[in-house]
Amino acid sequence: MSKPLIIGIAGGTASGKTSISRHIKETYSDVTSVLIIRQDDYYKDQSDRPMEERIKTNYDHPDAFDNDLLLAQIDDLIHGQSIEKPTYDFLHHTRSDITETCYPCDVLILEGLFVLEDPRIREILDVKVFVDTAADIRFIRRLLRDVQERGRTMDSVVTQYTNTVRPMHESFIEPSKRYADIIIPEGGENKVAIDLLTTKISSIIHREMI
Repeated sequence: MSKPLIIGIAGGTASGKTSISRHIKETYSDVTSVLIIRQDDYYKDQSDRPMEERIKTNYDHPDAFDNDLLLAQIDDLIHGQSIEKPTYDFLHHTRSDITETCYPCDVLILEGLFVLEDPRIREILDVKVFVDTAADIRFIRRLLRDVQERGRTMDSVVTQYTNTVRPMHESFIEPSKRYADIIIPEGGENKVAIDLLTTKISSIIHREMI
């Protein structure tokens, strides 16, 4: 395959996007090179802003992401160039000094809240997936993740979910579901849907390689 097969996986917070991405990578890593890029790593840099202002940022709005950089780096990968992918420091609410070197691949998985929201991103996707998980399940998963892995307090997670996560989901993420080729209810728990997705990916890989 000259151009990588690009799979976009969108869905609400803690819907199971990462679990599905990892499953795809594990499925094909023995036969082809697979790279996962997380849109979360492309939150805009805020190192020039004081912490009190960083905290006020609406991280659940599409404008919080540097999609220009994301698209530029994906274009580099498509054209056979390696990239220095940014990473994000969720504790300090800004871009980390650490970058990750990513090399051209056969299958590129792009996962994130707004992967199907931006028409420029949709245009480069070969397979568009939306992970559709119930809001109460997503909230519980996010609460546990942000407290245990990102150093947040329970009160801050609840406040953020109420003030921005839920309304932004309803305004931007849920409407983007209409662009999906495949909708997977219940995220990584839906083995049948994931098997159907991997079967589709296999057929595309096979077709491109013959």
